[in-house]
Amino acid sequence: MFAAAAMAAAAGAAYPSERRNRGRGDRHDHESARRALEEGRARPLAEILEQVRGQLGGEVIGVEFDREDGRYVYEFKVITRGGRLREVYVDALTAAILKDEED
Repeated sequence: MFAAAAMAAAAGAAYPSERRNRGRGDRHDHESARRALEEGRARPLAEILEQVRGQLGGEVIGVEFDREDGRYVYEFKVITRGGRLREVYVDALTAAILKDEED
């Protein structure tokens, strides 16, 4: 269910036609994420989260799926043990942590 929620929140667009249709809402966003998974350009959220959970430094409270710099990324919103909000960007194919910043 968590993976479905993240896919529904997908905001990335792989093709120009998708960028034109961004205003179509969650259904279109979900389709973009599903296509990336089917094409092998992203791995399922559950797999990525299992691989990086210990490196996130807190509790995941939200996830977005996006396309940045030519790659798909999962953007994890994390509340640290100290109560700070962080955004951790993880490559959706390799699970490499790309960026970790305070929000």
